[in-house]
This record gives sequence, C-alpha cells and structure tokens, in this order.
Amino acid sequence: MNDKPFEEELQFLRGLIASPRGVGAIAPSSPALARAVAAQVDPDRNGPVLELGPGTGAITKEILERGIAPERLTLIEYDPAFVKLLAERFTDVRVLKGDGFEFERTIGNHAAEDYAAIVSGMPLLNFPLPKRHALIETALRRLMRGAPFVQFSYGFQPPLPAPAGASVRQAAFVWKNLPPARVWVYRRR
Repeated sequence: MNDKPFEEELQFLRGLIASPRGVGAIAPSSPALARAVAAQVDPDRNGPVLELGPGTGAITKEILERGIAPERLTLIEYDPAFVKLLAERFTDVRVLKGDGFEFERTIGNHAAEDYAAIVSGMPLLNFPLPKRHALIETALRRLMRGAPFVQFSYGFQPPLPAPAGASVRQAAFVWKNLPPARVWVYRRR
C-alpha cells in the first residue's frame, strides 16, 4: 500500500508547516498506534466505517488490513494534498475532501445508514471544548448501538468526558509513537 515512506513523511511535513493546528502532530502515526486504533474496529460488524482526518493514511492501512472491505470505508480529509495522496494510495476507498467536524454535511447522501465504527485522527485537543463536544455527540448519534467512536490523543485524559448516555475508556497506551499516545473509545450505552 505504501512503498514510498520518505515521500509520505515529506507530505506530512508539508501539511504540518501549512496547518500545524490541523495536523496536530510532529510525525505521522506510527504503525503501533495505527494498529492500536484499528484494533478497536470490529471487522465482523456489518455496516460502513468512517475515518475522520486520516492524514497520510497510516490508520487507514491498518483498518483495511484488519479486514474492513475498501468499499465499506469512507475517509474525510481537510487538507487537499492529503486528499490527493489518499485517493492515489487507496484507490478502492471513498475519499472525500471536507471538514471532519462537519462530517454529516461532507457525506451528504453517501451514507444513509449508521456506522459500524467512526475513527478519528483529528487533533481534538487543538480545538475548543464546544467543538469537540459537538463532534463526539454527532458521531455517537450516527453509530450503531454499541459501535465505537475511536479517538487517539496525546493528552492524559480523554479529549472530552463521556457525554450523557455514553461511556469512554482508554483502550491502549502506545509508547511506540512520537509522542506517545492514548487510544480512547466512546460508546453509547
């Protein structure tokens, strides 16, 4: 899927320089972090899977390797250079340019059913609490009952406490990432 890691790192660096708040990391997600995030997606649960802020596609690659069929996966990326990279790298996956915080608007009629999982690589801690709250509330509404909203972050606490009627737990702590990261899973009760 990716035989050009140096070009991917350069693309990531360009994105970081152009929009440090939007990229939110100093390096692409490590394979260990990508695997820890993808491990939260159940390949046996039917339905579409949504990835918000896939960047260069490290987590996308692991989601696909976990057994999610490409036609089930939709990516929403804000940065046009990353959109182009993702579309070239994952030709059978639906790649949309848009704002992950407004994913319902970006998707439009592309997904009428609820999601089996929503995975976010967006740097939520770089955004105000009300914006984080709106995203997670919307995501939880669009998930099948019991399906996960998966978010990694570099903070010690989840990016948002569990909203009413939901739970949040730390699913993994990944040392092999720069910086080390935590994987959080939100679910409706």
